[in-house]
Amino acid sequence: MTTDAEYQTRITTYQWDDLIKLWSEIKEKKTSKFWDAGKALEYLVLRAFELDGADIAWPYTVTIQGKIVEQIDGVVYTNSLACLIECKDTTEEVNIVPIAKLRNQLLRRPATAIGSVFSRTGFTEATVTLTGFVAPQTILLWGGEEIEYSLENKCICEFLVKKYRVCVQKCIPNYDVTTESF
Repeated sequence: MTTDAEYQTRITTYQWDDLIKLWSEIKEKKTSKFWDAGKALEYLVLRAFELDGADIAWPYTVTIQGKIVEQIDGVVYTNSLACLIECKDTTEEVNIVPIAKLRNQLLRRPATAIGSVFSRTGFTEATVTLTGFVAPQTILLWGGEEIEYSLENKCICEFLVKKYRVCVQKCIPNYDVTTESF
C-alpha cells in the first residue's frame, strides 16, 4: 500500500499538463496502477492549488488521546481564506453524507474556516439544496466540469474566491465557475 508521503512525493513532480493527464485517467477510472481509490483526486486538487500559488496542507489525520477522530483530505490557504478540502471520486452523484461530515469538522475550527467538496460526478439535487442550509459553516461544491476547467485555465485559487464571494452574497454553494451561473 502506498503511503501518504509517497503520494505527496509523486504529485509534487506534476505540472499543469501532468494534472490534466491525471484528470483524464481519473475520469476513465484508469489510475489504479499508481493511485489507490480516491487518492488521485485528493492529491490532484491539492497540487492544482499549490501550482496556483496557495499554501496547502497535505492529507492528514487528527488524533485525540491516541485515537484517530478525523481524516482530512487537505487544507488550502489562499487570499485570506482557509479551506478544508474533501474529495469524492465516486461513480454516482454525491449525497449529503460528506457535506455533513465536513460541516462537523468545520464546527471544531475557527469560524472563518470554510470547506470545499470536490466530486468527479457532481452532487444530487437534494445535496445542493441541503448544503445551502449548513450555515453558519460555508461549504462550496465543485463538480467535475469545474475541476477540469480549473486545470485547463491553470486557475483554481481565483475560482475558489469567486465561489466564496457568490456564496456570501447570494447564499449559493454551487456557483458554477465554468458558466458563471447557478
